[in-house]
Amino acid sequence: MIYIKNALKNIWGVFVFLRFKTIWNLKEYLVQNKKQSGISASVYSHYLDKKGSYIGITSKFANPPYFPHGILGIFISDHATIGKNAVIFQQVTIGSIETVGSKHAGTPTIGDNCYIGAGAKILGGIHVGKNCRIGANAVVTKDMPDNSIAIAGATTIIQKEEDLDNHFYVKRPDGTMEYFENGSFHKGSHQ
Repeated sequence: MIYIKNALKNIWGVFVFLRFKTIWNLKEYLVQNKKQSGISASVYSHYLDKKGSYIGITSKFANPPYFPHGILGIFISDHATIGKNAVIFQQVTIGSIETVGSKHAGTPTIGDNCYIGAGAKILGGIHVGKNCRIGANAVVTKDMPDNSIAIAGATTIIQKEEDLDNHFYVKRPDGTMEYFENGSFHKGSHQ
């Protein structure tokens, strides 16, 4: 039964993409027609699910953004607003904060010509100005003025006198421990 449902989704997906040509044309159709359910919305959601992504149907884009590495792992909340010529790298989150009493509750608004690096997080009801750069893994939770840059904090190096054992260990159902080395697991602990 699941196979049949997936096959039907794929068939409908072909028809939808023949009609709309791109995911952005499909999204625009869903927004203009206020559709959040039905075959077209299901195809849209299915496409994003396959990419491990979520781009809310009600999110607004001045024009289609550029994704240098595709949409893999990108999360954009419903109601987020993104200006023209956005460049968005992989694993970016543009997310709402819905927590009652939160200082920055709401959804981000991002200006034109913004460059958002891999793994960046833009969270809450903040405004990112025009021509901003957000570096890889930066977490932005407050407004950014036009032409500004946000970067992640400096790495803190903690040195330790003895060697660190960075082997990956697993405990098997029989209680024995194994460690991963040279492409396979080995019994016992690493010496």
